Amino acid sequence: MGRGRVTAFQDSNHRHESHREPRLSATDVEPGGWVFDAVIVPTARPVACLAEAAQLAEALGCPLVTLHSTERTCAAEAAWRLGGDVDLIAIDVPPEPGRLNLPDWQTSGLLAGTVFERCSDVSTKRNLALMLGYMLGWSRVLFLDDDITELDPGDMRAAGPLLDGHNAVGFHNDGYPDTSVVCHAHRMAGVRQQVFFGSGALAVELTRSRSFFPDVYNDDWFFLLDGDRHLQPMTVKGHIHQHPYDPFRSPDRARSEELGEVLAEGLYWLMDQNRSIAEADQRYWSGFLPRRAQFIRSVLELVETAAADPHEKDCQIAALRGSLGRLLLITPALCERYLHAWEADQQQWRHHLNRLPVGLRRSAALAMLARPGAPGLSWRLTGPGPQRPGVAVGAEGAHHVAQEPADPARRWLTCSDSGAPSSV
Repeated sequence: MGRGRVTAFQDSNHRHESHREPRLSATDVEPGGWVFDAVIVPTARPVACLAEAAQLAEALGCPLVTLHSTERTCAAEAAWRLGGDVDLIAIDVPPEPGRLNLPDWQTSGLLAGTVFERCSDVSTKRNLALMLGYMLGWSRVLFLDDDITELDPGDMRAAGPLLDGHNAVGFHNDGYPDTSVVCHAHRMAGVRQQVFFGSGALAVELTRSRSFFPDVYNDDWFFLLDGDRHLQPMTVKGHIHQHPYDPFRSPDRARSEELGEVLAEGLYWLMDQNRSIAEADQRYWSGFLPRRAQFIRSVLELVETAAADPHEKDCQIAALRGSLGRLLLITPALCERYLHAWEADQQQWRHHLNRLPVGLRRSAALAMLARPGAPGLSWRLTGPGPQRPGVAVGAEGAHHVAQEPADPARRWLTCSDSGAPSSV
């Protein structure tokens, strides 16, 4: 299909009507045979939320890679609950970034200690998974979030071969729209808005795609750009379902999204106008930031005049005001500096990948995820993988094999406290 285009603002003033998905490739590939080297799920929810992803990996005949953090989930729990038939690679991601064998991102350093510093570790998990895939010699992986449901193996099998001609394949979201807080308020005020696909469900061709996920909201939009600041070749095929969540629970969510929204919306709007995003200098951002503020104010006016539950309206108004407040702190100079840092990080990431060994066994590749001299990460390998019966356990750089009793009655839990449905 060539390169897809996305509409960020429907007209040249400020109205944001839709994120248009790339057109589907005209080439229809028959499904069948090998599809993916792994299904990858960064997770912070209880292990029960991985049930559908585990069943999908089994159906596709590939490993499931899970990257865990927070007190609600860990690799050992995943190995116990999911072990057996699932070829599982479960990794605990520590909160100390200095332990991880990842570059020292200039983009993260620019935001460190400011209100724009991101609290989420999802980008870190995705980048660790990319590293692991490169070292293991994988070429096709499927990223899933832990709140994606209704996974159809047939859709995934049909999407995989499209990576022969595309760097990424996304999926139509038939569930709750996975958009920013501001866009949720826009949609709920009655304005029709489509959703651009992202890493909630994203198939990636690793041997051609050399992007990384920066530590900012809309990190997947940045990942889909190549080093020349254009969209990588991508398409969309099949369907997934995003489980509902409350985007207006706290204004902090809207505040935390605003910088990533500004940067991504600004770059994609340029591309949608058939302009080079090399034009995104301070002069460009000086014009874009007022348009962004005007757009948020227009959404605020729609919400204030809409007939809605008073409590829900108050939450939406608080969120939008939070976005406007954070927007006031974003300067054209910051936007330009961030893009320069991102370009430097792209080059650093490619150098980093080129230095990694390839063709490693799983245990050796997992050991490489920790920075030299730092304690190794904790991980578990279970199921019918190529290296072991039972459970392979790695912690603090050590590796040994231990048997754990199988208890089919306790294989799946009910995902009751995560906002995602159970698979049982």
